[in-house]
Amino acid sequence: MPLVAAAVCPHPPLIVPELAGAAAPELDGLRAACDAAVARLLDSAYRIVVVGAAPDTRTYHPPCRGSLAPWGVGVEVAVGGPDVEGAPGHVRPAGPPAPLPLSLTIGAWLLRRHPGGPSAVARMQAVAADAPPAAAAALGADQSGEADWALLVMGDGSACRGSQSPGYHDPRAEAYDEKVARALADADAEALLGLDPALSAQLRVAGRAPWQVLAGAVRAAGGDWRGTLRHDAAPYGVAYLVASWERA
Repeated sequence: MPLVAAAVCPHPPLIVPELAGAAAPELDGLRAACDAAVARLLDSAYRIVVVGAAPDTRTYHPPCRGSLAPWGVGVEVAVGGPDVEGAPGHVRPAGPPAPLPLSLTIGAWLLRRHPGGPSAVARMQAVAADAPPAAAAALGADQSGEADWALLVMGDGSACRGSQSPGYHDPRAEAYDEKVARALADADAEALLGLDPALSAQLRVAGRAPWQVLAGAVRAAGGDWRGTLRHDAAPYGVAYLVASWERA
């Protein structure tokens, strides 16, 4: 069945107010943009696939659980409900579920902010951060389900925007992020597929492989797409981009 929509959001732990503490208001604009993108996504489709980078490519079937304890707060999030667990073709894995990586944990946290968000998740898909573009695109093309579906794509831009950034300053970072912002605004799948893995790694980009999963899914779905760039900022030297894609 066809992909009908997608949302792109970053996954900084500081987006969670309990972790940000007194600095939480600094990311109010980012939270609002993510909330708008996720709300639009839930209005578009009944089933959501969440994609984010991790050390290895792996599929997580609901119920899934993630924790922010490694980042200093005991916030836990879960996705999946009886309607998801009992969906045709779903097989609940034996034993306790593996914890979600950070990217998917923040995706689950964003969905939890919306009624019905956690139960709409069909699966959580981790993609290896170093996956080649062709492999990421093939993974996206393979994500179709039994009903109209949508993608929530988690990923930060470069982490080299200034001397206080996690990766220190790299003069190539701003141009890289501008290229990604244009691709997201224009729903340009080919531009995302053209992102260089080596440069992306040097700039500490967490979103390259997930964005290329999105591009592969859109290319496989075909048709015309339109994009809306909802947020583009680098408050801590890391680029945070939020976008919505829909069939034109």
